[in-house]
Amino acid sequence: MVDVIIAGCGPTGAMLAAELRLHDVRVLVLEKETEPASVVRIVSLHVRSLELMAMRGLLDRLLERGRQRPVGGIFAAIPSPAPADLDSAYAYLLGIPQPVVDRLLADHAAGLGAEIRRGRAVAEFEQDDEGVTVELADGERLRSRYLVGCDGARSTVRKLLGVGFPGEPSRNDTLMGELELTAPPEEIAAKVAEIRETARAFSLVPFGEGVYRAVVPVAGAAEDRAEPPTLEDFKVQLRALTGTDFGAHSPRWLSRFGDATRLAERFRVGRVLLAGDAAHIHPPAGGQGLNLGVQDAVNLGWKLAGRIRGWAPEPLLDTYHAERHPVAEDVLVNTRAQVELSSAEPGPRAVRRLVTELMGFDEVNRYLIEKITALGVRYDFGTGPDLLGRRVRDIELGEGRLYERLRRGRGLLLDRTGGLTAEGWWDRVDLIADPAAALEVPAILVRPDGYIAWAGEHQRDLDDHLARWFGEPIR
Repeated sequence: MVDVIIAGCGPTGAMLAAELRLHDVRVLVLEKETEPASVVRIVSLHVRSLELMAMRGLLDRLLERGRQRPVGGIFAAIPSPAPADLDSAYAYLLGIPQPVVDRLLADHAAGLGAEIRRGRAVAEFEQDDEGVTVELADGERLRSRYLVGCDGARSTVRKLLGVGFPGEPSRNDTLMGELELTAPPEEIAAKVAEIRETARAFSLVPFGEGVYRAVVPVAGAAEDRAEPPTLEDFKVQLRALTGTDFGAHSPRWLSRFGDATRLAERFRVGRVLLAGDAAHIHPPAGGQGLNLGVQDAVNLGWKLAGRIRGWAPEPLLDTYHAERHPVAEDVLVNTRAQVELSSAEPGPRAVRRLVTELMGFDEVNRYLIEKITALGVRYDFGTGPDLLGRRVRDIELGEGRLYERLRRGRGLLLDRTGGLTAEGWWDRVDLIADPAAALEVPAILVRPDGYIAWAGEHQRDLDDHLARWFGEPIR
């Protein structure tokens, strides 16, 4: 028996495996594909995801392979500047090929001791009071204490679990890819500017000598979205939209995505949990999908590890659904809104014009950017100071920075008073006594996922919150 079986080795599954291994949990990752995806689709890592990567010591490796750009113009592609003082040491977007992210996170998980088996698909499972029996497509049976479905929008785990996935099916597709165009660059630029007056989702962006990254909206949805589009599909849609195919040839990669919007009714049923696209799907507006899944994984990892290691209070694992379901629901709402604002219909065009004017106000622009990048997430931890339930910033300490002290995936008590202790929780919580720390309050308790679980100065109050999040102390 292993502790956790994870179905799916995409970014969500690999990140979850790594988080569990930080706590010495025995992890087996099952990936139905025999080889990692070869489609070189560029994704954007948002500010909160970059913070999480910094917390786990992964950011430098990602920066080497990505391209930084300002955090502006990401809500419905409405041109807007990045706020001058966005509250993060990592206030930028990182464009990076998804296979690079996939490989780095898988290597990170394997380096920590996770076992990854490719070409192994979950076919059935049964759970009982002690664990989950998983049957693979080849008939092999495995046993684990928990099963987590990180197996994408068509999740086998979710379907077998019987969890509802309400929402709306795709109404329209978008073709995306990189291919070569023979038309002169000035002709392409002029036509793109003309078409984007009414079709905001359309773009042809230069990406090397004669190579363009194409995003082409399509009216209607394909019957089989899993089947990648052909070059001819691209050329037909380009001609329909612009009157020319620009001499498209030699595609590097081609894909399609829809605008389906669905949210799982429950993220946990007994010993089986869902994360990433298995739990929620939405249009790609704002580039939030991969980020949302990685953030699910970091929220879930330490809680599931705590149950397995025996110290986590019984209700702790249920906070995964309680915290992440509303966040996913909010992403579904904002992506729906962005899709509507990209419509060529007169009503949405009028609303887009109004929203564009409103984004000229710094408060509105900041609010929407913090929503898209997850900087605005605040979990409901009850009454307390405004810091409670919010992410902790990567502040400078007497030695180093705060995020460097979160790399082991443990809780952290940062104390400016010098009089507090987490002694009974020494195996789960680190203590930093730093009177010079740049805090607005005397002390904070930070969860392993970087959210502030308590702020104050009294030991008795601190002990109550330590017990809430990290179980009973060692006597």
